[in-house]
Amino acid sequence: MISIPSNEDGPQIHDVNANTNVFSQEEVECVDELWEDYLAQGSERSGYYFIVDKEDEQVLGYACYGPRALTDRTYDLYWIAVGPNARRGGVGRGLLAATEAAVRSLGGRLLIVETSGLPKYEPTRAFYHATGYIHEATLKDFYSDGDDLVIFTKHL
Repeated sequence: MISIPSNEDGPQIHDVNANTNVFSQEEVECVDELWEDYLAQGSERSGYYFIVDKEDEQVLGYACYGPRALTDRTYDLYWIAVGPNARRGGVGRGLLAATEAAVRSLGGRLLIVETSGLPKYEPTRAFYHATGYIHEATLKDFYSDGDDLVIFTKHL
């Protein structure tokens, strides 16, 4: 069931990231920092909204989104991840749909997703295409030499 996470979900959110076999240690630590900001300040002050999909007390996946500064009702999907044992079961699609609904309820009109152009992110890019996102741009060598930034959008 998709819900707002509790404080106790933090270690499981960390584990989802650490076990993706996609995110670097730096990326895992980045999500940990966003989580700490979210806990300390709340969604509105921190700008980070988290949702989780849980079965019983187990976090299957999560999403983190928030408003993009200096824009009119534009939001970023900062992170979305599903644990390895829950992949291909609709968890990612459910989290994305719930994120879109939440952004709409906050008055959002546009959701932006940024991801890597590395081959290991091909399933991620295919996921966004399959869920109605438009590939807007690719910035070559953005993250590092050979690692492009791929930008997707969806008007809500």
